[in-house]
Amino acid sequence: MADHDSTSFRPEVARPSRELPGMSRPLAPSMPSAPPPSSDDKKLIVGRNIVLSGQITACDKLVVEGRVDATLTESRVIEITSTGVFKGAAEIDEALIGGTFEGTLICRGRLLIRATGKVKGEIRYGQLEIECGGELVGDINTVQGNPIAADPATTPAPSPVVSSPVVSAPAPLTFPSTEGTLV
Repeated sequence: MADHDSTSFRPEVARPSRELPGMSRPLAPSMPSAPPPSSDDKKLIVGRNIVLSGQITACDKLVVEGRVDATLTESRVIEITSTGVFKGAAEIDEALIGGTFEGTLICRGRLLIRATGKVKGEIRYGQLEIECGGELVGDINTVQGNPIAADPATTPAPSPVVSSPVVSAPAPLTFPSTEGTLV
């Protein structure tokens, strides 16, 4: 048996032509079309170990994984991850807080504080949801200005406070000692 050298055999393989009959130029490889515009086009992500300070405007979604000291206006959503810290003021439609927010927060829609979230400052919200473990501290009202505990539909009317004089406890009773057994 003879060994065949695999490098000496080269079959002729027909290659597809880039030209079509009747066309004067070759076809260009097809390019993927651009995705349609979406709300993610105006998304700002502040990554871990990044510090950003200043004013942020016209941002559809701000994702904070690092630290932001800023004023956020004309924006829709802020998401603060468990590693994120935001200090300053934000006026938005929706807030998802898993890290720390300190300052003034006006959330016209839903404010969600995750189990790892801490929110401190002057807070106004449309809807409030706090997961077990989440913290909310400060001047807290609805966007309409109703305090958090003053929802008239669910809070009973406070009972009137009546002042009463201080009464001292009566003197302890003493019994004369008797010998024997009481029957």
